[in-house]
Amino acid sequence: MIKYFYRRGEEILFGQSQTEFATISKENVLWIDLFEPTGDEKRTVEAYIGAEIQSRAEAEEIESSSRFSEEDGVIFANTNFMSPADDEMTMDPVSFILSKGVLTTLRDIPLRSFNTLQLKMQARPEEFPDGWTVFVEIMNKRVDLDADLVELVSQDTTQFSKRINQQEDINEEFLLDINQLQENAMLIRENIVDKQRMMSNIIKSKLCPKDKDLRDDMNVIIQDIASLINHTNFTFERLEYLQDTVVGIINLDQNRIMKTFTFISLLLMPATLIASIYGMNIRLPFADLRFAWIGILAIMAVIVTATWLLFRHKKML
Repeated sequence: MIKYFYRRGEEILFGQSQTEFATISKENVLWIDLFEPTGDEKRTVEAYIGAEIQSRAEAEEIESSSRFSEEDGVIFANTNFMSPADDEMTMDPVSFILSKGVLTTLRDIPLRSFNTLQLKMQARPEEFPDGWTVFVEIMNKRVDLDADLVELVSQDTTQFSKRINQQEDINEEFLLDINQLQENAMLIRENIVDKQRMMSNIIKSKLCPKDKDLRDDMNVIIQDIASLINHTNFTFERLEYLQDTVVGIINLDQNRIMKTFTFISLLLMPATLIASIYGMNIRLPFADLRFAWIGILAIMAVIVTATWLLFRHKKML
């Protein structure tokens, strides 16, 4: 699907017709949004902006040269937009093409932030003179959403910390939950760093407009991203601390169980030895006495009690 936004007088209008799109002057177009475009739609936009649109495989490359490039006065930038899905995070690639003030976006997923921005453009057309301001607004909203994801992970970390302090359900499953939260934090950090690198490359590009207000807005976005990276690093370190704490608690519980079994074994060992001796099929002292078993049980009880008192005196219980 293709959707384009263009200026007519003081208004910003949008259309979806390829036939009408070809008749609009490039100087009036602000934003071309391609959502799961067909091959024909891609070719139409390529001919209009005079640049080849990258494939999905190229957009998903992790190399810096593939994430940002310049060619014939056109900027190509790729990044990922994250969204929570159950306990995990999904990453979906979004491509930006900036050609002489016209922004082209390519995506395969519906984005609520895009729909909200499109309504804002029509309600406040004076705030969007060209495609660069649209791009900055998209990145500003995206960084705000990433901040919400960072805050969500931070809140989950706080809840996990409370559970540890209250010793609720401290087991292997809880450890796996912390590990999953660590994975989410790493993905968020990776995604934020990718945006930081993209924004830095764009603002350093010779193709970036020299407009002071626009550059100030970009610098603010970069500063916001830097603060998110610091917050994410702190959250990740906190999760590592919680993980070490949970592992320590589990090890202590296991050691306590092993200590109990070991103590019981040592406690009963002398009595077991005596019982084994008198259980042999040979003549032993006092074996013929009628009440010898009472004396043997008494000796066992004394040895067990003495062993228990010794362990308690040594504070080994």
